[in-house]
Amino acid sequence: MQTILESGRSEKNYWKDLWRFRELFQVLAWRDISVRYKQTVIGILWAIIRPLLSTLIGTFVFGSMAGFASDVSAPYALVIFAGMLAWQFFHTALSDASNSLTTNANLISKVYFPRLIVPTASIMVALIDFAISFVLFLLMMLYFGHPPTWNILALPLFIVMGFFAVMGPSLWIASLNVKYRDFRYVIPFILQFGYFITPVLYPKFKIMEKIPEHLQILYYMNPMVGVIDGFRWCLIGSEFPLDWTAIASSIFITIFFMWLGIRQFRKMEKTFADLI
Repeated sequence: MQTILESGRSEKNYWKDLWRFRELFQVLAWRDISVRYKQTVIGILWAIIRPLLSTLIGTFVFGSMAGFASDVSAPYALVIFAGMLAWQFFHTALSDASNSLTTNANLISKVYFPRLIVPTASIMVALIDFAISFVLFLLMMLYFGHPPTWNILALPLFIVMGFFAVMGPSLWIASLNVKYRDFRYVIPFILQFGYFITPVLYPKFKIMEKIPEHLQILYYMNPMVGVIDGFRWCLIGSEFPLDWTAIASSIFITIFFMWLGIRQFRKMEKTFADLI
């Protein structure tokens, strides 16, 4: 590959360079995959244990103790795990992508390439964890005797929706994290807060019953509400019908954060090498 040094070239051909440097994207993604569970005792099994333990705890607390399981006919463990699939991907992708620029400081400060490749590669790695957890979910469906319906064919659409839902905030936070390192402490708190206000451990209708109708639009501003709705419709079935208000709101918020994230990232990109 030839790199031509020309005044203004990087700005003029930025989006073409994303394709030219696709091999670097593959290298970064593969490197992150290979080191994710390096020097851990059980390795990639963590991708199974984390969502499984969260599902078991959520089923006991919300399904048995809170009695939410009686409100649905599907096994409550599957209801939680379907939401956990979407949330675990969002959580992992946002955490990794937000710190991706600082963890690749040596590469960014020495070599030219579109910096957008770095957080995007981190998000792609989160898809590997998602794929492993999804296989476990299919096995659980067989165990509970709850086979998938034809709705599952629409799942790729909601996976793409989840990808872009995390992409925008990740670009925005990753760029700010280069200058303001406080974000590394703020992100875990935001994700922990979001975990409980997003319908991961409980069906959405349980919390909507508690929110006044005129304030429900604020809840729909969480883009993962529509994504999780879609996941449950695809994986559990018609018991969780699509909420088009939630999906439309998620798409609108996702587009807004994509615009904001790319705008902020490109605005600060030229200063990354100096600040990092």
